[in-house]
Amino acid sequence: MMIEKRNTGMALIGNMTPFREVPSLVDLCVTVVIDNIRYVGDVGETDIHLLERILPHCTSEQLMHVENCSVGRDLSPVTDKLWEQFYRKDFGERSFNLVIERMKEKKVSFRWKQLYEAKTKDVYEAETIAVSRMKQLYQKADARKQSRQIRICEKVPPSSKKRSFGSGPGYGVSGGKSNLMKKAKTDFLKCQEVKNLTAMRKNAVQRNYSATSTKQHSGFSRKDSASTSKHSKPLNRRF
Repeated sequence: MMIEKRNTGMALIGNMTPFREVPSLVDLCVTVVIDNIRYVGDVGETDIHLLERILPHCTSEQLMHVENCSVGRDLSPVTDKLWEQFYRKDFGERSFNLVIERMKEKKVSFRWKQLYEAKTKDVYEAETIAVSRMKQLYQKADARKQSRQIRICEKVPPSSKKRSFGSGPGYGVSGGKSNLMKKAKTDFLKCQEVKNLTAMRKNAVQRNYSATSTKQHSGFSRKDSASTSKHSKPLNRRF
């Protein structure tokens, strides 16, 4: 039986159906690492050719975590191209081209990881400012709506006939008015003319009282005389 190998990575056994080669132990390890890429941290001294197979499967957050954990290891030979792809994907083609033009004009070069971090910070600050402005606008609009709404007053205004006690609005004014009225009344009563009128009224009352008492006394005397005369007549007849 003759076995032939081709560039497709498959083996042919005679005229039978081709089958795939058995993966190597390294390939199995790489597959396991890729399946659990979210748990990868410090890569240590892992070979570059293996990192080139593993790290492209990371998200931007996972790649940032791997680089931050791999202290003392420069992964930019593998990750710089990946960060360039993330920058173009996350911030758009326009921003990507603008960064390249500015670096050419200033004749400087930065790693794409640094550019990605700087751009992320700028976007975050701009979003924070925009959110704060939108929040203020919503608060002003809400306050304007609240001021235009019709509100039902639950407080009943105090009646003018009832006397109010306490420290409410107008309490000091009513108290001041009452004090002024009392003082004016006292001054009026103390006036000499008022005193004279009061004395005249008292004299008139006394005169009326004395006159009525005199009339009543005379009436009683007449009745007594009449009664005595009636009783005296029979006595005259007896004698």
